[in-house]
Amino acid sequence: MLTDLYQLTMAQGYWKLGKHQQRAVFDLFFREHPFGNGYTVCCGLEAVLQMIPNFCFSEEDTTYLSMLKGIDGKSLFAPDFLRVLRELRLSINMKAIPEGTLVFPKEPLLRVEGSLWECQLLETLLLNLINFPSLIATKAARICLVAEGDPVIEFGLRRAQGPNGALTASRAAYVGGITATSNVLAGEAYGIPLAGTHAHSWVLAFEDERQALASYAQVMPNNCILLVDTYNVMEGIRHAIEVGLELKKQGYPLLGIRLDAGDLAYLSKVARSLLDEAGLTHTKIVGSNDLDEYAILKLKKEGTQISLWGVGTRLATAYDQPALSGVYKLVALEVGEGKWHYKAKHTDDFKKQSLPGIHQVRRFSKDDYFVRDVIYNIADPIPLPRKQETVEELLVEVVNNGRVVYPSPPTSELRKRTIEQLKKLPAEIKTLDPIRKYPVLLQGPP
Repeated sequence: MLTDLYQLTMAQGYWKLGKHQQRAVFDLFFREHPFGNGYTVCCGLEAVLQMIPNFCFSEEDTTYLSMLKGIDGKSLFAPDFLRVLRELRLSINMKAIPEGTLVFPKEPLLRVEGSLWECQLLETLLLNLINFPSLIATKAARICLVAEGDPVIEFGLRRAQGPNGALTASRAAYVGGITATSNVLAGEAYGIPLAGTHAHSWVLAFEDERQALASYAQVMPNNCILLVDTYNVMEGIRHAIEVGLELKKQGYPLLGIRLDAGDLAYLSKVARSLLDEAGLTHTKIVGSNDLDEYAILKLKKEGTQISLWGVGTRLATAYDQPALSGVYKLVALEVGEGKWHYKAKHTDDFKKQSLPGIHQVRRFSKDDYFVRDVIYNIADPIPLPRKQETVEELLVEVVNNGRVVYPSPPTSELRKRTIEQLKKLPAEIKTLDPIRKYPVLLQGPP
């Protein structure tokens, strides 16, 4: 029932016309990279595969649908259609590009084959499950690349778009390369490492800052990162150093101090100098405060001594671009035993035109770098490699006759895949604004 109304009205239309069992192929793809980026990180497949075996309409669902009326006051859905809908179990076949793979516009992330009404009923749900995670995973990859190997912690839960949005964002950010999350439910559900400090309220709950920091170290000696900007930052740093030296005597390291306000570049340099003078060379400086890839890049250029980044709102909400341009289009319709008519949307807007055919994506690599991707119709000759090139077919079978046949890897493996794939991209594609800087590299065939 997590669908748009028109999916159900079209499904009934196919059924009334006797077309609902006609075989069809749909591609799910996106039209443009988000954030002016040079690549997109594919994410969300696990949720799709969890949905497939459980896809059905209950008696309660069809009872609700039976109460919907048209403008003539009559039922929108026929009782016989609702009975057939209640009996529906998916028998689709699906190929998909694995999560953590770098993908490009027009490439099918999912290829769905099945009866026309089954494929149609899945459209909204599949787009919902793929678009947002791929958006967040891409944002995370951009941030992690700019961080240049520094750990990145995601803590956008409190400002994410609801509980499901927050959980999805934490998982997608981890697939995109972040090191840990503050979201405990995401840690439990997906095995993502957890990390965090304490809030300003902790400091305000005590008579003075020195007492607050010492008390936190007392109760959390084995996980101690101290927030130092509740009052005067310089005094906060000195108080943290005093507490850190006391911890050191007890055999515990002060893991870090967190800067959440002010001139982060300047304050981090001062903090690093004071920490090193005190012998706390192992103590990291954590930076937060509305960070994203642009803010981190600026701080890096200013010589910041921050070595661990806390990124919340601008990651978990994809602050500068709230949606991926993912679409789901009919690309082939069976008109006889094994005979297909290829379908395409033709429009005056070139960006909205779709590619006809039953597609596969072949990736060519050379010297451990990606060279090009080719989207081809499986009925046409397979594009061949050039000298010393290797090839990989990106779409793999994940569902056969409604049965999931692809074991989803652990989330940590997906994260590793993303990181390894990023190493294989040309450097110019990984810049923050490659479309403006290198338009030719991203220009596809006419």
